[in-house]
Amino acid sequence: MMALSLLSLCAKEVVSEHSSSPHWLRWVPRELYGPLLEASFAGCRPLAVGELVQKWPERRLRVGGRRNRGQRPPSRLCVQALLLAVVRGLSDQRSALRVLDLCGLQGDEGPTVDSMGGWSLTVALCTMVVQARAGERKRLCALERDSDVKRERGQRKRVKEATGDTSNCMKGSVGVSGEADLAKEVRQTEKRREGSWMEEGGGKESGTPLQVRADLFVNARSWERVCAALSAAGPLELQCRYLHVEEVSVSSIGTLLDLLPPRGLLGVDVRYSNLGVAGLAQLLPRLAAFPNLSSLCLHYCNLDLRREQPGQEEALRDLSQGLAQLRGLRRLSLTALRLPGQLQVLLSSLSQPLEVLELPYLSLSAGDLSYLSCSRHASSLQQLDLSENRLDARSLPSVRRLLSKASSSLRHLSLSGCGLSDELLGSLLPSLGCCSSLRSLALALNPLSTAGLVKAVRRVARVASMRQLLYPNPLEDYQPGLPELPSCAQLLDWPLDESTDTDATGNLLKKVLKDYGRSDIVLTCDLLNYDKDSAE
Repeated sequence: MMALSLLSLCAKEVVSEHSSSPHWLRWVPRELYGPLLEASFAGCRPLAVGELVQKWPERRLRVGGRRNRGQRPPSRLCVQALLLAVVRGLSDQRSALRVLDLCGLQGDEGPTVDSMGGWSLTVALCTMVVQARAGERKRLCALERDSDVKRERGQRKRVKEATGDTSNCMKGSVGVSGEADLAKEVRQTEKRREGSWMEEGGGKESGTPLQVRADLFVNARSWERVCAALSAAGPLELQCRYLHVEEVSVSSIGTLLDLLPPRGLLGVDVRYSNLGVAGLAQLLPRLAAFPNLSSLCLHYCNLDLRREQPGQEEALRDLSQGLAQLRGLRRLSLTALRLPGQLQVLLSSLSQPLEVLELPYLSLSAGDLSYLSCSRHASSLQQLDLSENRLDARSLPSVRRLLSKASSSLRHLSLSGCGLSDELLGSLLPSLGCCSSLRSLALALNPLSTAGLVKAVRRVARVASMRQLLYPNPLEDYQPGLPELPSCAQLLDWPLDESTDTDATGNLLKKVLKDYGRSDIVLTCDLLNYDKDSAE
């Protein structure tokens, strides 16, 4: 650890002065490029980022992925410098880069955040791919012109040496021959340009494109540009790991899928798209073409089966058959699809048990929870989100049975906004206490008193694996006028009592944890900034 810290400190000092980089960069061993690039990102040194990436000595460069707590993503300037350097490095013989992996690089969108968000990064990547193709075309044309001029000069020189004839007639004949050769080479180059970049094998010399792997975020405004980049044959080949689409039609999503290599796609996230039941039934068979697809998320896609509609049974059967074709699916997230009583129809068709199941705002019935607690998915679940599904005395036995079966695997559980009173949560606490792998628990927007919260924290403190608890403001912190058992919406909108010390609850719960020797559990009531992944 000391050597690593010393290396990081030295790398930070080296990249701090850009004017000296031409002197030290030529002497840098290849194994130090990585620490220097990390220091350049951390210190926001875009010029140093550009020089390092342009001369990258390895075949693979990975930027992004999971970041440590408190570690910020690279700044927008550094990301832009990286992309420009990749294009410049295409003609730099010192660069060995053949795979650029930017999966997970995106930061937060927003005017006050310096990092580049997923949507902006996608547009920048696609622009880079298309411009690199245009630049390569110009470079080839310039090389052709230069080659033709050199060839014509050589022919003139050989003619002079052999005959000494420098007549305009001879020059004209040589020029005609040169034009014929040029036309022939242009036609050959056009053929090579269309096909050579998609050939497999070889290195930079063989014309194999540099692979750019990323998570793509696509909306209606960027859809056309993304399609152009995915279909462009050139020195850069854009590949997608996770596809996020927002407000895009089913046919447009299908067009995107047709442009993606079948084995690279791992997940699809569709948001705010008016799919409907019929649209989703059309989409699922298209996803079956991707054998490594493990994650499917559908958020606010206008699926509502609460009302009897003509053809509803056939549509459900089509959905079930479509899900059955996704044989590698391990994560299924369905938000606000309104499918009460239909959970068994959907999940029973899956060929493998799920590891992540997120069902917020799904209007789950007691029968849905009963099925889930007895299904083969129960014992394999690592993440479960039942938030905003109201639980009552009828559904609680099924939830307890579900937690019992998932006790050894479950790592993240969300029960926010489920209408859990002190009594209902108290009956769940023994089952929660048996979840030996549980790392995060979300209980926000439940009508709990301070006494109920203290009881919950005492139980959570006994779970050795627990690292994070999202708790609700207790009922005592709200202004008067709340009903005895307020709903989630009422708790969300009702103002807190300004005369109450809201920090007192947090301090009390921290004292409870301290009494159990659990200073390693993070307590928070900040629902908007809660991140369960930080518990890992």
